[in-house]
Amino acid sequence: MSVELIAPSEDLRLRAVADYGLSPDVMQGDLEPLNRLANALFGVPTSMVSIVAQYHTFFASRIGIAVCEVDRNISFCHTTITQDEPLIILDASLDPNFRDNPLVNGPAHVRFYAGAPLIGPSGATIGSFCLLDTRPRAAFTPADVANLKLLATLALDKMELRRLARAHQAGENRFRQMSATSPAGIICADREGIIRFWNQGAEAMLGYSAAEAEGRSIDLIVPDRLRGGHGGGLKHVAAGGKPKLVGQSVELWARHKDGSELPIELALSMWQDNGVVSFGAIIRDLSSRRANEERLDRLAHRDHLTNLPNRLVLCQRLEAMVLARSEAALLVLDLDGFKQVNDTLGHSAGDRLLQDVAKRLLSVTGPLETVARLGGDEFAIILPDCRADRGADLVAERLIQALSVPFTVDGLAFNLSASIGIANFPMHGNEADELLSAADLALYAAKAEGRQRYHRYSPSLRQAALQQHALESELRHAYERGEFRLFYQPQVDGAGRLMGAEALLRWEHPERGLQSPAAFLPFLEKSPLAIQVGQWVLQTACAQASVWRGNAPSFRMGVNLFGLQLHNGDLVHEVQKVLYKFRLPAKNLELEVTENIILQQSDRALRMLQMLHDEGVSIAFDDFGTGYASLSLLKRYPLSRLKIDQSFVRNLGTSREDAAIVRSIVHMAKAFGLGVIAEGVETEEQQERLLAKGCDELQGYLLGRPMPAESFAVQYGLSLSGQREIAA
Repeated sequence: MSVELIAPSEDLRLRAVADYGLSPDVMQGDLEPLNRLANALFGVPTSMVSIVAQYHTFFASRIGIAVCEVDRNISFCHTTITQDEPLIILDASLDPNFRDNPLVNGPAHVRFYAGAPLIGPSGATIGSFCLLDTRPRAAFTPADVANLKLLATLALDKMELRRLARAHQAGENRFRQMSATSPAGIICADREGIIRFWNQGAEAMLGYSAAEAEGRSIDLIVPDRLRGGHGGGLKHVAAGGKPKLVGQSVELWARHKDGSELPIELALSMWQDNGVVSFGAIIRDLSSRRANEERLDRLAHRDHLTNLPNRLVLCQRLEAMVLARSEAALLVLDLDGFKQVNDTLGHSAGDRLLQDVAKRLLSVTGPLETVARLGGDEFAIILPDCRADRGADLVAERLIQALSVPFTVDGLAFNLSASIGIANFPMHGNEADELLSAADLALYAAKAEGRQRYHRYSPSLRQAALQQHALESELRHAYERGEFRLFYQPQVDGAGRLMGAEALLRWEHPERGLQSPAAFLPFLEKSPLAIQVGQWVLQTACAQASVWRGNAPSFRMGVNLFGLQLHNGDLVHEVQKVLYKFRLPAKNLELEVTENIILQQSDRALRMLQMLHDEGVSIAFDDFGTGYASLSLLKRYPLSRLKIDQSFVRNLGTSREDAAIVRSIVHMAKAFGLGVIAEGVETEEQQERLLAKGCDELQGYLLGRPMPAESFAVQYGLSLSGQREIAA
């Protein structure tokens, strides 16, 4: 990668760089706080103030990078200084201008870069304030760009003091020349403290014109309450005394012409021309800088929506707690039912609800307890000096109770609940990350137990998580090695005629043998692998249905969907492709979705199901009545039939309640024009009662167990042709 043609103003730019007298890390102490602020604000590991010299780019301050300079040829900042606006590269490996750069394809592995040019008072660009990450970004918003430019401005403020201080050392003439282009206030005074020079920056900042200020005492800008000794101090230094402020930058209060006071940063220098001692002061107004720094600090450490501390602050306080070795508790809280608010009223209403949640959390906790928002609808609370007893449990109970009171958003009432995980320090973790992980595991356990409850961490939870991780790895290998199998369970009508089958996934483990669905399906459903396995199931089942249609043209194959297929996959295209490939009519395929899957999906999922239904694919509502679905789902979703869950069939002959539920489901289905099939039929009595109540079809051990395709074909006299090809 070669250096671009250098603009004609390059000599002027290099002279501007030289004016600052910079070298690697020379301003690390002054600029490091801004680098740390940038790292926190943008979530990047690396930030630096880079200076582009003639042959190399070096870093006046840096965080997260080991080297202090790089060849200008490969420097991203070499491009940044050629433009007025920040350079943003979301993924350098895809950018034609940078993908061959050694910083991108070499050990540094840079993917994301954002740099704001550092444009000095003379108009020359000396370098950039830049961010680096080894991970690409999806976006860098206009607000992010504005904050990066503000950081660059703050860095230039601090660097300007250094530039003018060096001009002092070069003599009064050089100092006066450079002051003309400086936004800082520049004042020169003699040994008596009489102002001899006053630039436009000082006039704009302090209100006095040069004509009004020059010839008057420096006390002119000193507040009345702080006057005394300034002129004497200058005389003391001029006479050879030890300077107190010369060569230093200090923060003071200054007096404006209108009598108001403002905070300033002052750098004082001294020089002699022809034996005459003079003093120069560089003054910066700290009002706007402090406001900008405070705003950026707030953005970096506060959640923008709720104004609660963010995850960064939570982790910092957890680390401080660990260092203090004091007992404490960490609660991680997640809202149950929040998605419904977003889906019903939109994200702006959801944001207002989160603000109300934050207020309730603060009303329950005390001033010494930290309430932070981790992101989304997840919050965390640190309870200091909390022993591993009932203290945290009582707070969790109060939090759950406070959040169970209905919320009102846009005139509508919403009932939410909360699940909470609790971990104690040091019992459940000796490090901040370990403690946060323990609380997260406890939260997952609380949700698994039914929500609106809290759960305390125990080592068994981590062991279970490790087992789940190991199982997910095994499932990946199972898919890659072809260890999954499909079994088929018959579905018959009231006369015992075969109407179709449900394809059921099994895992033939090479060591543990055939695994039941309960041993792996709950883990597979949550894994990204679910999309790939779901596509394999769809393809294999449709291929089999196509073969069996040779003997039974109306044979219907039922295929269960994973939630991720509706959320992340392109289900419509996938189904269309499979049906076309195996020449299977849409009416011969039935997709089964559970109540919980539907409740977790979006309008996009609804549209996909509607498109498939319109093409003739049957949509079955599985496990109906076991969850929280409302009757409105029967109207909203494009359903073809309901499947009565086996939990209602099991006690049909002994439970009046179950009998009433089955009767109600059948009546509702008929009213909506839907078919009905009952699962889990194991006795003739159940069969008779279900048929008497109006069930169209039955499925269960009484009628046939799940079996491999070969056994199914033999039992029902279906074609065996194509079995070898399908298995392959």
